Amino acid sequence: MVHSIELLFDPDTEARLRDIWAALAAADIPSQAPAGRPHVTLAVADRIAEDADELVRPLTERLPLACAVGASLLLGRSSAILARLIVPTADLLDLHAEVHRLSGGQLHPEPAPNSLPGRWTPHVTLARRVTGPALGRALRIAGRPQEIAGSFAALRRWNGDKKVDYLI
Repeated sequence: MVHSIELLFDPDTEARLRDIWAALAAADIPSQAPAGRPHVTLAVADRIAEDADELVRPLTERLPLACAVGASLLLGRSSAILARLIVPTADLLDLHAEVHRLSGGQLHPEPAPNSLPGRWTPHVTLARRVTGPALGRALRIAGRPQEIAGSFAALRRWNGDKKVDYLI
């Protein structure tokens, strides 16, 4: 399983995203509810050493960081991952680049290419494996409201092998 360094939303923004997850689940669309937590992945690797926490901890001084949850988007090829774009501000892109600069040596064997600065699409996942007729319903549900003004409140490291998160 993958490991990641992620941004977590403030409680109000998280609640609004969980409302979208609940609406998707009520429409029989495989949402992230109830097991997941809304987040934006900054760095991904097969393994991230625990030392990364201390290296990126100074970046928490930049939080809270304002964000806008924007348009719906589809990622993937055969079965879609439904997400909402996080509007990429200069502050967010700088934070992302700093996470990679500071923790790069702790990402083993290397960071996932699509998480690298210049190749990253900031997003929050709403549902996975969305296909066929469910896709139209999912897009209608996920697109409301058109924009969510919020903020990022915390950083965490996710250990996908243990299914445990560590607040940084």
